[in-house]
Amino acid sequence: MEQIKQKKCTGERALFRSSNLQIEDCVFCEGESPLKESRDLILKHCLFQWKYPFWYCEHITASHCTFFEMARAGIWYTKDFTLKHAVVQAPKSFRRCQGLTLQDVTFSHAQETLWNCDQVVLQNGSAVGDYFAMNSTNMEISDFVLDGNYSFDGCQNVTIQRAKILSKDAFWNTNHVTVVDSFISGEYLGWNAKNLTLIRCTIESLQGMCYIDQIHMEDCRLLNTTLSFEYSTGTAKILTAIDSVLNPKQMHIQAPSIRELIIEQAEVDPNASLIECDTIAKRSDLPEWKRENKA
Repeated sequence: MEQIKQKKCTGERALFRSSNLQIEDCVFCEGESPLKESRDLILKHCLFQWKYPFWYCEHITASHCTFFEMARAGIWYTKDFTLKHAVVQAPKSFRRCQGLTLQDVTFSHAQETLWNCDQVVLQNGSAVGDYFAMNSTNMEISDFVLDGNYSFDGCQNVTIQRAKILSKDAFWNTNHVTVVDSFISGEYLGWNAKNLTLIRCTIESLQGMCYIDQIHMEDCRLLNTTLSFEYSTGTAKILTAIDSVLNPKQMHIQAPSIRELIIEQAEVDPNASLIECDTIAKRSDLPEWKRENKA
């Protein structure tokens, strides 16, 4: 395998269609698509400072690399890409890729990152940015921190373990997502999802877990979670008090207590759901905003 070391690469497509190279301590700057259509590369300690470095590539392994902000839209239409111990400042990284392994990667500006990708392993990383991982499939995520709204919209077949997710509108329109031993905070969690499973999670959410076809919660803790489970079906075993539940469609809910249970008989069948708890502090037939309008 040929080696390239300590080279400054400039100009359009500087190493276009390269193959079987080991590239170390190189800087790619001032030129688009430097490694477009390349394959079988090993990169170490390289810096990427310009746009579109890896498009239509295959079999790439990169470690200890840095993608600066102008290396935007950096990895698109690429197969079998491994990135380890890296910092990615650039937005819109990873689009329509297949076979990604991302270990110890920091995404500091992760706007529109990981869109429409398949077969993704994401371990020991963090991301800051909205619309993370939209429409991606077959993802395995662990020990990950995300700060960004509208995450995982439209994803399918996703497993997440030991994550911390601060995200309004997370997991909308998803199918077959399982989240284990994680913390999630954000409004409108999981709307329009199917087969959403949450195990031993701590959740804080306004109007969370609504409009879901088959949600399954096991040994979860709910903090400041109000107007939950509206029009949802499934099961929920909750270890803490639930602040309020609104119009569950067909749920089996177990909890120590519910501070307010709101059931509108004109909206849902009150006999279709089973609510098991020691205390229901307040029962209402209208939510607060309808009571205020009625008054």
